Amino acid sequence: MARKNYLFTSESVSEGHPDKVCDRISDEIVDLVYREAKKTGMDPWKVRVACETLATTNRVVIAGEVRVPETLLKKGKDGEILKDSAGHPVVNPSKFKSVARKAIREIGYEQDGFHWKTCKIDVLLHGQSPDIGQGVDNASDKQGEEGAGDQGIMFGYACRETPDLMPAPIYYSHKVLELLAAARHEGTGDAGKLGPDAKSQITVRYVDGKAAEVTQIVLSTQHLDGSWDSKKVRQVVEPYIREALGELHIAEDCNWFINPTGKFVIGGPDGDAGLTGRKIIVDTYGGAAPHGGGAFSGKDTTKVDRSAAYAARYLAKNVVAAKLADRCTIQLSYAIGVAQPLSVYVDLHGTGTVHESKLERALREVMDLSPSGIRRHLDLNKAIYARTAAYGHFGRKAGRDGSFSWEKIDLVKALKEAVAAEERAAA
Repeated sequence: MARKNYLFTSESVSEGHPDKVCDRISDEIVDLVYREAKKTGMDPWKVRVACETLATTNRVVIAGEVRVPETLLKKGKDGEILKDSAGHPVVNPSKFKSVARKAIREIGYEQDGFHWKTCKIDVLLHGQSPDIGQGVDNASDKQGEEGAGDQGIMFGYACRETPDLMPAPIYYSHKVLELLAAARHEGTGDAGKLGPDAKSQITVRYVDGKAAEVTQIVLSTQHLDGSWDSKKVRQVVEPYIREALGELHIAEDCNWFINPTGKFVIGGPDGDAGLTGRKIIVDTYGGAAPHGGGAFSGKDTTKVDRSAAYAARYLAKNVVAAKLADRCTIQLSYAIGVAQPLSVYVDLHGTGTVHESKLERALREVMDLSPSGIRRHLDLNKAIYARTAAYGHFGRKAGRDGSFSWEKIDLVKALKEAVAAEERAAA
């Protein structure tokens, strides 16, 4: 039986955290390729990106494999596309460097050890392996249907703890950093003297299974004024923390750990190297739900690590929004080159109004869970991914540009009807 009274903690990191700088650059490259595809008339279904970024003191390295429009490739004097010794088209690095610099500038790095204008950027992208490409382009189980870009398991989760149907600890950890980042970018008072690099951590006490109060608050944030101490940082950030927590009560004996080690001036990749894909729990549910293990950033949506995780969240959120359960975990599994998921698993954690097996069948009815079906249903073949790189891929507001489409709750009616049909069939 599930525990009703306990403490649970989740952390978040800011857009300027070294790993998040790398996630942002990798996702800017995904967006660049989709934008260029649209501009040149390249079929967006043929876009392929698997991009990793490393950042350290005044250095950024971008590596991976891509299938991109000709405008992003190097050409010889007579206009032919240049190829490397392995026969891969050679990428023209200029536009990739440009979007990386722009991302670093927008995050706010202009310090001696990491500056958007002066950091050295190496672009080591090359063409996609044809062995991987053939598995994606032609699925083995259905002629003409797109196969999964790799094997793997993906999880989606939703619950009633917050307005966006996310677990409270990760939801509020993100909110703290989002408010501080907004104040920093706006130059609001002393908050304008904060640096881009920050981490938050919120511990929530659950009483009778519900988020009741905050018992521990941890925040470490970079600051540009070297004279500040922990007391001064708390004075600056506490109003934003209280605003972010909103109606969630802060316990009278709550412990506050604000810059507990003291001064934090040197931050970002100059203070600690960053890599794409090292903050996957921050990206999802803060440890409150399972994670399949795959990162999202830097990947086009033929990679089910990304697209199927979005689909699983979308389905779980609609299950909870449809009042079929108060909590829902969904697992999808795939094999490379095979279009349809090998399995669909649902756990309603004892809160459901319908049996899980019926819901598993209903989910396949209301949504095509092949990679191409997911991309079509959620309209994923577009430049919408840079915004996902910080403050979580889930629990965000769906945008008019198509971003965060997996956060919509437009499947509620179809889901209820499919479940009702399953129950009639079983009667």
